[in-house]
Amino acid sequence: MTTEILTNGTSDETIWRPHVTVATIVPRQGRFLLVEENIRGDRLFNQPAGHLEAGESLAEAAVRETLEETGWEVTLDCLVGVHQWVNRQSDRHFVRFTFAATPCMHHASRPLDVGIERIHWLGRQEIAALGDRLRSPLILSSIDAWLGGQRLPLTAVQSAAGPT
Repeated sequence: MTTEILTNGTSDETIWRPHVTVATIVPRQGRFLLVEENIRGDRLFNQPAGHLEAGESLAEAAVRETLEETGWEVTLDCLVGVHQWVNRQSDRHFVRFTFAATPCMHHASRPLDVGIERIHWLGRQEIAALGDRLRSPLILSSIDAWLGGQRLPLTAVQSAAGPT
């Protein structure tokens, strides 16, 4: 068990907390925007994705991560789903909010996040063929959910300010 000191000075005995992440499915002309990442020397493929940061909504995080990792400004269209996944290699637990978005403008000269080697537009079969080079199984399952018509309104995820 670990003890975390909270901002109000009390302690909170914690055993486990999942990583809250966002990902964005960005379709264009039958292809999907992916990033090729260098993860500890391995080249892996992922959707634009990352961790929720303090003070931002889930939707803001998805838009920010997409821009930082790909140089693409996007407009969110819907929530595709909320997925829970355990990376068995690292024993890290994730709760991921996957959005779908429309690409609006590409900033080709914008530097990409550290570790991002390049961006790709790939079809579903090309993505499936990457196999173990996909960073998680959520990439293909969320694309398949989107292709199958799974769409939730953005209002399904709401952000409320806490007490002031």
